[in-house]
Amino acid sequence: MLKKRLVGVITVKNGWAVQSFGYQRYLPIGRPEVLAENLDRWGADEILVVALDRSRRKLGPDLALLGKLGQLALSTPLTYGGGIRNAADASAAIHCGAERVCVDAILHGDAQFVSEISAHIGSQALVAALPLHLEAGGLQWFDYLSGQSQAPDAGLSRLFEQRLVSEALVIDWKNEGRRNSFDAALLDNFPVPEVPLIAFGGLSEPTQLQHVLSHPRVVAAGVGNFLNYTEHAIQQLKQELDDMAVLRPRSYQTSATSF
Repeated sequence: MLKKRLVGVITVKNGWAVQSFGYQRYLPIGRPEVLAENLDRWGADEILVVALDRSRRKLGPDLALLGKLGQLALSTPLTYGGGIRNAADASAAIHCGAERVCVDAILHGDAQFVSEISAHIGSQALVAALPLHLEAGGLQWFDYLSGQSQAPDAGLSRLFEQRLVSEALVIDWKNEGRRNSFDAALLDNFPVPEVPLIAFGGLSEPTQLQHVLSHPRVVAAGVGNFLNYTEHAIQQLKQELDDMAVLRPRSYQTSATSF
């Protein structure tokens, strides 16, 4: 049986780690490299860093941030998202230490760019981030740059059917930052059944995480805001989820770095 992953998500805005609430409100936390170091020390299976303002500001990937993270010599796999516009941007992020890149805004544009990225770095290194919600008419895909939503189109489905990306990050963006509020129906309504899914947004409680991780299509669960409330939070979650198969043991380093 394949083991499932617990992903620590760090949201970055203007170079600082923030708590995000539905892509609308942000509270500062501290330096993202400190959060990454703590997640690495406390046993996250993966770290996802999302620089959410890079595309909005028409900037490329935050290579300076990736450089700082690279200097930490993290043992935990790092995925980076934010400002990835083309294959060159994706390659630059990989060169700076990311094992995978996550794309969002580019999915709403020319699919050829996604195809070129996949061909350049390999589909195993490419994750598609999809902010989703359900309405009476069905699944809706949110574009945070335009503020508009639409039903997932055939072009998006083809990206998955052609296996240009390895996994889909299903973001319950309306419930992001709200405790114990992830809408699991998003997983059942995902349009392409063969795609491995990472659930994220409003995940906080062990029983809720266990339910989501038990979903046959889910390979990982991402937790962001709720890992910042208490020290060793990800370690405690793993202890609560003892019967779930996670990749790394619950041992961790005891030294701490202050914000």
